[in-house]
Amino acid sequence: MKVLLSPKVQGYMQRLVSVLYEKNYFSYEEEARKYVKDLYDDIQTTLPARLHKPAPQYYDKYEKGMYYAVFRKSKHTHYYVFFLKYVENEEIVYVVCYIGNNHTDAQHL
Repeated sequence: MKVLLSPKVQGYMQRLVSVLYEKNYFSYEEEARKYVKDLYDDIQTTLPARLHKPAPQYYDKYEKGMYYAVFRKSKHTHYYVFFLKYVENEEIVYVVCYIGNNHTDAQHL
């Protein structure tokens, strides 16, 4: 089993550190980095075991045929991780194509 992030999602994760720090969700940039790293690690280690559902048609603009799983980070914020799943050389591969959160995407789910 392998979990990969698309280049767009990798960029999102890098920008997320800056956004969280600049909008004062964290007092120190290092705290924001740790938060994002924890999210990344959680996706890497638990995505295959998470309950997932087919993504609504709205998300076809990112990639068609995706699924999504929910990652709760606090009582106020959870992330929706949208991904493709396929088999390559008898190994299941998950490619994360988009990440949103309940503040930006809940109305579409």
